[in-house]
Amino acid sequence: MKLEQNDSSLIFSTTSVPDVFFTEYLSQANGDFVKVYLYIFFLSKYNKEVKINDLSKKLEIPLKVIQDAIKYWEDEGLLIRKNQGFIVANMQEIELNKLYKPKITISSTDLAKVAENKYRAKAIDTINNEFFQGVMSPSWYGDIDLWFKKYAFDEEVMIALFRYCFNKSALHRSYVATVAEAWNKNKIKTFSDLDSYFEKEQKVKSFQNSIKKKLRLNRNLTIFEEAYVEKWNITFGYGMDVIDIALKKVTGKLNFNFDYLDKMISDWHERGLKTPDDINKYLEQQKTKPVQKKETKEVKANFSQRNYTDLNNFYSNI
Repeated sequence: MKLEQNDSSLIFSTTSVPDVFFTEYLSQANGDFVKVYLYIFFLSKYNKEVKINDLSKKLEIPLKVIQDAIKYWEDEGLLIRKNQGFIVANMQEIELNKLYKPKITISSTDLAKVAENKYRAKAIDTINNEFFQGVMSPSWYGDIDLWFKKYAFDEEVMIALFRYCFNKSALHRSYVATVAEAWNKNKIKTFSDLDSYFEKEQKVKSFQNSIKKKLRLNRNLTIFEEAYVEKWNITFGYGMDVIDIALKKVTGKLNFNFDYLDKMISDWHERGLKTPDDINKYLEQQKTKPVQKKETKEVKANFSQRNYTDLNNFYSNI
């Protein structure tokens, strides 16, 4: 009796997706993009040929989304375009290259020193357990070491960086790197620096909300408007008592905008007006200041006037 196992049945076949897909790519990708990639990954196992239109129908996803998904996975390096079709790249090999590729911004000696630092190692271990459930991708270790070196963050700041991004539901490498760069620009090195930064941010946020409420704005401020508010509060040191004066002056103006407000408030600052009393006195002086009228010049004729004093002689000639 000859027995053969039927391996062609899809019921009993499996498609293995590397764990690195879940640690490195899943959280950052759009849901439809994930569906497209997994289906392409599945088809590649059988060397199937498929058209984009067929993908759209099979997955019930608009054609434009399919095209965007393919472009996204190309940019991520998981799909490699050929003349006819694509190659599904080995994501494990990609991550291995990332991990062991030499970084020109940090030397192997520096990495060794970082590894020897027990406090730093403990911070990395905390990040791994608290935010990655103990399965942090190896590539994160290199990034964390690099940020320690590049930005000189202390261990508490590095943990706070990941906690901040985790609470924002944005634990993506690009987002974490962007926040780290922003903190560095604000000269954050220690946890005390970070605490002062958050305090300032909270103060500005409260300031912005007060202005929105007084102006009855049913929208968020633009980044330019936020920059104005931060300048008035942090750079100029004005509180809401001063800003209230400015807001009252623009109440009812049809063409009101933040540019107009900024010019007014900046003018007060340039004049050295610091308190509400200073500003109110200045505004009163502007009201009572007499308006200078333009002098009207008397136009004189450039010809000589007749002299009619001797009327007798005048009529006698007639």
